[in-house]
Amino acid sequence: MNMWVVYGIGFLAQLCFSARLINQWILSEKKNKVQTPTLFWQLSLLGAILFFVYGYLRKDLSIMIGQALIYYIYFRNLQLQGKWKPSKIIFKLAVILSPIVIAAYLVFFSDLDWGRLFTGDNIAIWLVILGTVGQIIYTGRFVYQWWYSEQHDKSSLPWGFWIMSLTGSAIIFTYACFRTDPVLLSAHFFGGIVYVRNLFLIQKSRKQAKA
Repeated sequence: MNMWVVYGIGFLAQLCFSARLINQWILSEKKNKVQTPTLFWQLSLLGAILFFVYGYLRKDLSIMIGQALIYYIYFRNLQLQGKWKPSKIIFKLAVILSPIVIAAYLVFFSDLDWGRLFTGDNIAIWLVILGTVGQIIYTGRFVYQWWYSEQHDKSSLPWGFWIMSLTGSAIIFTYACFRTDPVLLSAHFFGGIVYVRNLFLIQKSRKQAKA
């Protein structure tokens, strides 16, 4: 497939991820504390589908694993917010059917050599490991967020989530430099700014609460 098309899919996915952060950032600035809007999770689901496809086309195992693991957590947060049931039927069908269709394609129609994903095309094994570690941390932030939200019975983005976001993002940015991946480079450069700002807002809220 033409690389411009592949990059286009990747940038479209990152557009969803960036839009969710911008929306979350704006609402947080207005409230002067970290917010967790419903649109954040809706855009996350759409972005995850597109980014998984991008990872497949790029033969990037770390991206594919990360998006596959995180998909349910996005869905669960919509449930915790009570926004899943009132969602439009088209959105529900897209969320439910997309992973099924993708899985069916991978099993029955894909000619991808899964063994080569661990070495890739001219990708050193240490680089694959670096990217995977970054994705594990970056994906793990949502596992932590899920656990935290379940404990408090509401969807929220706590301090640890942003720390893991910043750490994982820094590793993936380094990985992207070696991979010369413009999609990952642009995404994690912008994301880092938002992560730092949210940490600042949380710290500010804590100081105000103590005052």
